[in-house]
Amino acid sequence: MPKRGDRTDPKTAALREDGTLNPSPEKVSDPKFQTGDFFDSRDLMQVRYEMLRRVSIDNLSATQAAAEYGVSRPTYYQARSSFDEAGLGGLVPKKRGPRGPHKLQGDILAFVEKQIVPGKPLRARELARLISQVFSVEIHPRTIERALGGKKTTQRAPEPVLKKLLRG
Repeated sequence: MPKRGDRTDPKTAALREDGTLNPSPEKVSDPKFQTGDFFDSRDLMQVRYEMLRRVSIDNLSATQAAAEYGVSRPTYYQARSSFDEAGLGGLVPKKRGPRGPHKLQGDILAFVEKQIVPGKPLRARELARLISQVFSVEIHPRTIERALGGKKTTQRAPEPVLKKLLRG
């Protein structure tokens, strides 16, 4: 039987894959999480839910609950706010970083879509160059490919097509 912290443990692997593996389960000092099999300090959602429950049902202070569950008070308040807004789903950690191509919106996206010709390969490098010239914004060619759902391509547009695009 694999140990709880073992990397080969199926539950640890499942929690890691779902993004709900508690990065510091050893900081959880609530006795329920130390003795039983049901309460698992590796399960971040369960830990956060129990922390919120202790404050709302057991009338523990936010400071005491945060200390007992190994988090800061701001983390407690963020968890409470997320739970209030979205229920249990709000306790699932969100991916960090930008949510989509933030430079490729509005006028720039409309410009790119006008340049697409059905049946012809996506010319992301040339489009990135055009965007830089027209809008003075640097966009990586792969950003254009991802935003338009295209795949990487090594084909280049013929020179007359590029000149026509620059004139138009």
